[in-house]
Amino acid sequence: MSGDTRHSTPARPADDRTASRRRFLSSAAVGGAAAAGALAMPSLATAAGQTRTIRIQTSWQPGTTGYKIFETWCASVQEVSGGELAFQPFPAGAVSGDFQLFDAVRNGVLDAMNLFYTYWVSRLPAAVFLTGFPMGPPHPHHWDMLFHSYGVADIARELYHQQGLEWVGLVHHDMNLIHSKKPINSLADFEGLKIRMPGGIIAECFAAIGARTTLLPGSEVYPALEKGTIDAADYVGPAVNYDLGFQQVTNYIVMGPSSSPCMHQAADPMDVAFSRRVWDSLSPRMQGLITDMVNAYSRTHYTAIQEANAAAWPKYAEAGTTVTRLSEDDAKAFRTASIPLWFKWANADPMAARIFEKHLQLMQDPTVALIDPSDIEGHELKL
Repeated sequence: MSGDTRHSTPARPADDRTASRRRFLSSAAVGGAAAAGALAMPSLATAAGQTRTIRIQTSWQPGTTGYKIFETWCASVQEVSGGELAFQPFPAGAVSGDFQLFDAVRNGVLDAMNLFYTYWVSRLPAAVFLTGFPMGPPHPHHWDMLFHSYGVADIARELYHQQGLEWVGLVHHDMNLIHSKKPINSLADFEGLKIRMPGGIIAECFAAIGARTTLLPGSEVYPALEKGTIDAADYVGPAVNYDLGFQQVTNYIVMGPSSSPCMHQAADPMDVAFSRRVWDSLSPRMQGLITDMVNAYSRTHYTAIQEANAAAWPKYAEAGTTVTRLSEDDAKAFRTASIPLWFKWANADPMAARIFEKHLQLMQDPTVALIDPSDIEGHELKL
């Protein structure tokens, strides 16, 4: 993979940028009255030529599908807000490292962030249940139910307030893939495998089946695979991983069976969060607008990623990448290894326990039916 692929954003034709911006504006405008109000009635500050710039960094690396979608969304904010706000986007690592990003926002180095929750886990154990975990809820609509029907959005706001931040919303993304230099045809093949994982419960579940895990930020995954420092790596979905050149340094993609194509992080939502100081300084109308736009961004982001994924899979085949699938028995064994760790992580932190209690309710909801009482028999959640 060339340096330009990872560190520059290819230019797009003006017509393409305009069309993309219009799609975002349309999505945001139908999101609620706040967006419509902002379009119809520019603020007095705008009339005076005073556009406020919000500095926001994402976990997406430059040049990737994810970052292009993020840039387009940020570019739409000034027009949707009637010129009152502008979002200045930064890619991963541009201002702050991923693991330090929440400190950068809290301390005023940045105003906002679009971060993968897994990067919070070492500092905020409850974050483990704000995103996908092994054999947890696999579909985006499950997470919408969790946050908005079961009340986790309110807990997330409370949790972020404790950190001097404002949780604005989740952003749907994708399942995560495992790319490997070695063939993996069963759970037993993870024994002794050196694999990058995002830490937390995910790393512990793979350690429980014998893997040797290491924690790396996204920007360091490709170099580690290229040098052979690691044998395999979890990272995001097909399109972005192809953008990053993983097919050049690995030969295999490892997936679960057809019932569970991704066993360790089938859904990996991101967040949009603001410095609490910056958020509180915004008018209620702007707060409502941004919330609507985040909801619109989540929908657009997810569907655009899936469109790019569909185009990426044939490219992997052309590159000679082999997709291997684990068995239903492997999925069952991984679930057996994971469930005790669900409770271990939940019981380690009061806020984690509160969020995981909602997960248990969701997963036993008859319309979801991921687990039944016999699956968690003998395990206790200590609220």
